[in-house]
Amino acid sequence: MNSSSVGFWLPVYTLAQRELVRFFRQRTRVVGALGQPLIFWILFGAGLRGSFQPPAWAAETMTYQEYFFPGIAVMIVMFTAIFSTISIIEDRKEGFLQAVLVAPIPRLSIVMGKLTGGALLAVIQTVLFLVIGPALKFVGLAPTIPLNLSVTAILATIGFLTLLSYSLTALGYVIAWPMDSTQGFHAIMSVFLMPMWLLSGAFFPAGETGWLSWVIWLNPLTYGVTGLRRLMSADPFSAGVAGYSSMPVCLLVTSLFCAVCVMLSVYLTGRRTSNDAR
Repeated sequence: MNSSSVGFWLPVYTLAQRELVRFFRQRTRVVGALGQPLIFWILFGAGLRGSFQPPAWAAETMTYQEYFFPGIAVMIVMFTAIFSTISIIEDRKEGFLQAVLVAPIPRLSIVMGKLTGGALLAVIQTVLFLVIGPALKFVGLAPTIPLNLSVTAILATIGFLTLLSYSLTALGYVIAWPMDSTQGFHAIMSVFLMPMWLLSGAFFPAGETGWLSWVIWLNPLTYGVTGLRRLMSADPFSAGVAGYSSMPVCLLVTSLFCAVCVMLSVYLTGRRTSNDAR
């Protein structure tokens, strides 16, 4: 391995490792990142069980918890990925970010290090949920959730979760980079990111709801939820699964969304601002 390769990948590895170490040292963050979505899934699943009408593409026996399962998995990805980028604001205040920026390393290395750390955390926690969630049926808190447990399907699901995690971590990076307060980040989370998740088909089917259907279709996260829903089914490429877009379209849109967010992250990192000198 030549020196240029080491100069690129060593910062990526170091920054990603730092994100992982920081996360696992904060035990309350570990519990909260997985505990809150689990509670949401159990409570909303129980509360909306009687009023839920399965969409046209689903089996008549589908419960709300079954429908909500891929959506809550995407919620874990989003929360973990987005909140991992709050460290950008903290690192700027502590002076660590300025030290990284003056180092003779490519800006892409800085971006990929932060994104890799956040994406790994998101994938790990989501996979844990995908294991723990169906297991709750043994204590009466969850229904039997039909999942495709073939090796190919499991690897494809983890791969798609990784792509989605990079996309959302990069989105959080773009939002967090110009900010100098965590309060502002939480405000954006409330007015932009939560509605983005709610309007992704995760919480309720798109259906025929006029202008709201168009918002759901234009939301890039919709294709992440749909892709994950398809990969969990017996036949991801079936025309009747998930009711929205085909699996290739989901992959294409999610990949484009990821590429755009990563490019914006690199652009913002390479741009000099007064915030970087603080």
